[in-house]
Amino acid sequence: MARVPLLWRALLAILALCGVLLALVESRAGILRSGTEVRLRTVPVDPRDLFRGDYVVLGYEISTLDPAKLGGESDFRRGETVHVRLAPGPDGFARAVALSRSRPAGTATEPVITGRVVGINACGANESGAMDCSQERRGLRVAYGLESYFVPQGSGLAIERTERQRIEVVAAVSPSGEAAIKRLLIDGKLVHAEPPY
Repeated sequence: MARVPLLWRALLAILALCGVLLALVESRAGILRSGTEVRLRTVPVDPRDLFRGDYVVLGYEISTLDPAKLGGESDFRRGETVHVRLAPGPDGFARAVALSRSRPAGTATEPVITGRVVGINACGANESGAMDCSQERRGLRVAYGLESYFVPQGSGLAIERTERQRIEVVAAVSPSGEAAIKRLLIDGKLVHAEPPY
C-alpha cells in the first residue's frame, strides 16, 4: 500500500465512502420499492407536543403488545429482537396477530415486521383502543424504526395541530422484516410521500 501514490489512496478512500453511503440509501430504497405495504393506525404518544422541530413522533397500535394473546411466549427482555406477524383487520389497518423470538415466514397478506423491545411493563390498549394502565393491561412496548417521521422544513403546522387518531401511516415491510414509512395521511388524504431515494 505504501507504493500506491497518495492521490490514488485518497481516491480509493472516497470511492469506498461513497459506496457505503450508496449501500445505505439503496437498502432503504429497496424496502420502499419492493416491501409489502401495511396501513398503520397511530395512537397518542405525547398529546401536548406532536411536532418537534422538523419531525413527527408517532406511536402505533402495534407498538404495545400483549404476549399472552399473541402466541404465548413470555419473559421478554428490554433490547430483545422480536418478530410480529401483521394481518389486516376489518377496517384495513394492520393488527398484530403473532409475536415470537424466532422469525416465522411472512406472506404477501401477512408480513412479519421486526422490532426491538423498548419496555416490558407498558400500558396496553383496552377493547376500545384507548390506553389502559391497569395491572391486567400491561404489555410489551416495541419499536420498529417507524416512530419518527421527518417532514420538509416548515410544513409541519398542519400535522402539529392534528389529533393523532386522524393520522395514518402506510409503511413498507421488506421480506427480512425491516420497515420504512412510505406515506403519511391525515383523514385518508396524502400529506407526505417518501421519495424512493
